[in-house]
Amino acid sequence: MYLHDAFNVSDAAEARAMLAAGRLGCLVTHGADGLFATHMPFVFDAGRQTLSGHVPRDNPHWQRAGDGQAMVIYQGLDAYISPSWYPSKAEHGRVVPTWNYEAVHVYGRLTFHPEPEWLASHLARLVDRFEAGREQPWAMADAPENYLARMMAALVGVELSIDRIEAKRKLSQNRAEADRQGVIAGLSSSADPADRAMAQVMAQTGDGG
Repeated sequence: MYLHDAFNVSDAAEARAMLAAGRLGCLVTHGADGLFATHMPFVFDAGRQTLSGHVPRDNPHWQRAGDGQAMVIYQGLDAYISPSWYPSKAEHGRVVPTWNYEAVHVYGRLTFHPEPEWLASHLARLVDRFEAGREQPWAMADAPENYLARMMAALVGVELSIDRIEAKRKLSQNRAEADRQGVIAGLSSSADPADRAMAQVMAQTGDGG
């Protein structure tokens, strides 16, 4: 990923936090048949430095993944930025549209896990993560054991041993403060909840970016 100095998340703890907050990732590999991609939720284990997920057995990805080198891409918030929000537009007009966004790329090597024990542990952690905070959280134990066994038999586990993490937050850091504040105001007034969420993230950074 191209990492402009202004947008590169160089703080390792911040990059790990962005990864931990990621929901749906895109696994990309390159094998004898070329590129192949699968979208799936992952669980990040900061201690072991791994991402774990799973695919259906009838998804050929686990057989097409090549030598095990892979990347997982997470797309965070994103928003169109109108040049009309920049006060500098009225001063000189030398402004154009752009796009603000957050992204994390994770690189490493893959291992596939057909073992029921690995899958059971992974799925329990995945469920616990996304059921947390619900009024009536669902748990693996809520389903019949023989039903779960049949479901897991149709899956293959995916584990990425992380070599490096690249994180990027393009949030108007390269604009003058007045322009950054104009972007925050413009996004805050949008009818799109995603735009307003982007405005909130920008405002929370303290410098608009």
